[in-house]
Amino acid sequence: MGRTAFQARTESLLSELQNSGTYKHLRFITGPMGPTVSLEGIGDVVVLCSNNYLGLADHPEVVAAGEEGLKKYGAGTASVRFICGTFDCHRRIEQTIADFSVTEAALTYVSCWNANEAVIATVVGREDVIISDELNHASIIDGCRLSRPRERVIYSHGNMAELEERLVAAADAEARWVLSDGVFSMEGALVKLPEILDLCRKYDAIMILDDSHGVGVLGEHGRGSPEHYDLLGEVDIITGTLGKALGGAAGGYVAGKQHLIDLLVQRSRPSLFSNALPPTVACSANKAIEILQRDTMLMDRLRSNIQRIRDGLGGLGFECQDSPTAIIPIHIGDEADAIRKSERLLELGVWVVAFGYPVVPKGKARLRVQVSAALSDEHIDHVLDAFGKL
Repeated sequence: MGRTAFQARTESLLSELQNSGTYKHLRFITGPMGPTVSLEGIGDVVVLCSNNYLGLADHPEVVAAGEEGLKKYGAGTASVRFICGTFDCHRRIEQTIADFSVTEAALTYVSCWNANEAVIATVVGREDVIISDELNHASIIDGCRLSRPRERVIYSHGNMAELEERLVAAADAEARWVLSDGVFSMEGALVKLPEILDLCRKYDAIMILDDSHGVGVLGEHGRGSPEHYDLLGEVDIITGTLGKALGGAAGGYVAGKQHLIDLLVQRSRPSLFSNALPPTVACSANKAIEILQRDTMLMDRLRSNIQRIRDGLGGLGFECQDSPTAIIPIHIGDEADAIRKSERLLELGVWVVAFGYPVVPKGKARLRVQVSAALSDEHIDHVLDAFGKL
C-alpha cells in the first residue's frame, strides 16, 4: 500500500498544479549564462531572472581561471576536506574571501545552503535561543531545524521593536543568535544592519548574516551589506555564495573569527561528510573577486542599470520599492496570473520568472526582476518596451 499511496497522492498534486496553471516547467539554456541566452525551442531572450549580477559567469578571465584549475587539479576533489580533499586552491580562495569580508578566516562549502546548515547546526547549543527574521531564506530555516536550541523564535520582518522583545525574553539563555538575510531574495529589501548590531551589542547576542544577494551588489567594492552601511568587520558571522555575483558557478562560505572556522572544520557535518568545493570553482571564484577588486567599473554599471530599470518600470506604472538592491519584485497576487504574465514577457523576448507558493506565501505571487551589470542600454530599452506592452 505504501507505493500505491505515495503514487496516488503525488499524481493528485501534480494534476492539481497542472489544472491550476501553476505547474513549473524547466527551460533549457543551450549556451553560457550572459545578458542574453539561447532558450531551447524559443531562441534568444534578455535575461532578467539570473543571479549573475556582475556578468562574471561568462567573463573570459573567470572562464580561463576555471579552465586552468580544471587542467591543474582535475574535475573534483574526490574527498571531504579532512581526508584528502583540501587543495592549495582552497587555502587561496578562503584567504581571499576572508580578506574580502574583512574577517579573520573563512571556510568554503559546495553551496551557501550547506554553509548555512553547517554553521547554524554546529554553533547553536542546547541552552541557546535562535531569533530569526520571518522572511529569511529557506536555507536558514532548514539550518534552524537541524539545530537543537532551547527555543527557536521568529520576529516580524524588519521589526526592530519585536526583535528587542525577543532578545529581552531570551536574557537567561546561554547564547542568543540573531539570524538575518542581508538582502531578502523575494522582496529586494535590505537588512536593517546598524539597528540589529546595536541590539546584539546591547543584549550580548551573536549575529549570523547571510549576504548571498548583497555580495557583489552592495558597497563601493561589492563587499555587501556591511560595506553598504560602513560596518565592515562588525558582523560576527557572514555566510555567502560564490554561485551568484562571484562567478556564478557554485559554492558557499562562512567567514568569521578563526576559532569559529576551526570549530567548523572539526564539527560541521557538511564539511566532514560531503566533498569539498571543486578546485575549478575555487579558481574561477578567486579570479571573480580579483576582477571585482581591481576597480569599481562593474559596480558602477550595475548601479546605473538598477536605477534605470527601477525608474523605467515606475514610469510605466509598476510599483517598485526604493532599494539599492538588484532585486525588483512586481507583486501580482494570483500565481496563475503571474505565470501568464511571465509567459507573455518571454514571448516578447524577456525572461522574468514568476514566483508563487511555496517559494512565497499563497496569494503573494510576483514577478522578480533581477538586474545585471552585463545588460547594455539596448537590452534595457528592449526590457522596458516589453513591460510597456505587458
